[in-house]
Amino acid sequence: MTDVLFEITKDQLETGLRGVPVGYCTTSTVDPMKGLFYAGKPVAELSSWRPEEVIYLIMFGKEGSPKEIDQFFAEMGKRSTLKPETVKAIEKLPREGHPMKLFSSALLIAGMLEITGDYKEDCLNLIAKAPYLVALVINHHAGWGSTPAPHPELGYMENFAAMVKVPNADRKKLTEAFRLFNILHYDHGGGNLSTFVGKAVASGLEDMYGSMAAAMCALEGPRHGRANQDCLEFLRAVVKEVGESASAADVEKLIVDRLAGNKLVFGFGHAVLRIEDPRAKVVYDFLGKNYSSHPLVKIALHLRTAGTKVLSENPKISDPHPNIDAISGTLLVVSGFDYPEYFTVLFGLSRIIGIARQIVYERLEARGGKGTPIIRPKYLYSGPKV
Repeated sequence: MTDVLFEITKDQLETGLRGVPVGYCTTSTVDPMKGLFYAGKPVAELSSWRPEEVIYLIMFGKEGSPKEIDQFFAEMGKRSTLKPETVKAIEKLPREGHPMKLFSSALLIAGMLEITGDYKEDCLNLIAKAPYLVALVINHHAGWGSTPAPHPELGYMENFAAMVKVPNADRKKLTEAFRLFNILHYDHGGGNLSTFVGKAVASGLEDMYGSMAAAMCALEGPRHGRANQDCLEFLRAVVKEVGESASAADVEKLIVDRLAGNKLVFGFGHAVLRIEDPRAKVVYDFLGKNYSSHPLVKIALHLRTAGTKVLSENPKISDPHPNIDAISGTLLVVSGFDYPEYFTVLFGLSRIIGIARQIVYERLEARGGKGTPIIRPKYLYSGPKV
């Protein structure tokens, strides 16, 4: 007799599999009262690490020594380029529409021209190539010209910041913002939409690149990766309405009025967390320390406190705290990357790390090396009687 881990009730159907266990995740977990952890380490602690250190942790499930990390990324550096025909094909893609469409298309092209067919090798290759691939997509879509060749010896995100041709950018500020944004978005458990979709597609033995393209299509949606765009637009609307010198009381009144008028307040609440998102706290602290005089930051800090206060008074709201989307777009804007249409692409650049590693686990390591079977959930028929 097997142990019953979970019993499905009728009320749990047609709820997006919310809370239904379907497998194991070895890379990260989200605790409702503690937040996000990568390989057992809290993301707030990891936010001060170098991306290379965090990527090593996610890939191997343990901290690497400086020598191990240097050796690993020296090898990764050899994988960081794209074939000239891959670059040419991507630069011929149309520039209309949301850049995530272009990103997903670029991944499919890379899958045709760069693939090895080995999930582990393609995981390493894709993680190594991702900064160049994303820089290429952004530069092409924005019309910023050809993309410089990668120089991975600069560092994972330093290399990316050097390749993205952001006009009039302060490279030091931009690099630090990219580093922080990148680390905070690497992984988020096994069941978030983009990760689950990527693994589901890979369960049919689709290759790493095709599976990742599907994952990025899932990430593009407004309910998932585009939430940071919506939150930035909301913040800018608040600044316009209350003024740059508004007080916390002014912002609190705006929130009360919006809720009374059945209007949305963006950036609060989380599907799992019941505390303030630790990733958001990291960014709020960083912005408060480095950009406290910026109008967006001042109002964002007021929203953080006033929003939580007002929403906490509603007993129907289980999580009245801000999430990472409430402030991640502001981080990019004040650092010199005021291009919200590319925020989701940067999210994808980060999330590739966790998704690729989880695909390797499910294809090559799960069930004693057999891998998981093809995803095939059961749907109960509810149409006309047969």
